[in-house]
Amino acid sequence: MKRILVAGVSGAIGGALAEALLERDEESRVVGLARDPARVPEPLRSHSRLTVLAWDAEDDQSPGAVARALEKTIPASAGIDTLIYAAGLLHDGAVFPEKRLEELKANSLARAFAVNATGFALLVQALLPWLRHRELKRIAAISAKVGSIEDNRLGGWYAYRSSKAALNMLVRTLSVELPRRCKPVACVSLHPGTTDSALSDPFRQSLAQLQVHSAAETAGNLVAVIEGITSEDNGRFLSWDGSELPW
Repeated sequence: MKRILVAGVSGAIGGALAEALLERDEESRVVGLARDPARVPEPLRSHSRLTVLAWDAEDDQSPGAVARALEKTIPASAGIDTLIYAAGLLHDGAVFPEKRLEELKANSLARAFAVNATGFALLVQALLPWLRHRELKRIAAISAKVGSIEDNRLGGWYAYRSSKAALNMLVRTLSVELPRRCKPVACVSLHPGTTDSALSDPFRQSLAQLQVHSAAETAGNLVAVIEGITSEDNGRFLSWDGSELPW
């Protein structure tokens, strides 16, 4: 993994992934995407092998702008070998996980789908020219176990669950098409495990019984899984420990 793009690099997991990838291989080059590049922490933002580009998962014109800017850093003819989609929305000032149906709002659903699912598909679409080289391409979407339809026994969290389920379906569908056009390729969904971050902070009490990893630990786990992925893993839903999860 030498030429890597990480979407959502200003988040806890995305930033930790970029750091881990840069430390793992001194020849690697990482392009990080963030809604606000200024929010990418120092010294990561000023790392000599990291380029940060502005990108907004809720703006359907943003992937095209990323492609034009990326051409100046990594030409499409050189390609990228790893794409990690680490952007995600669980809550912010206007969105919070629903406990019951009455709390569901159309705007929350729309935003969750835009960030957690649509943004991924449109980014892969824009980066298709970078995926046509003959080396193995790894496309990893950071999903969530709560996006598993089969595993849903608790209910609630309508917007987050359904948008992550949509992300999983996009991964699965891409895993069918991309081998016809960009072989060899592996497109997978990854459950990162419970991570100590701003995303999980409001649920600290309910997480007391779960195994919670630091962002650095999560990144280390995910990088190990991603590095081990081959074209035979195309279309799989994997957990942070490498085990397979039900769709």
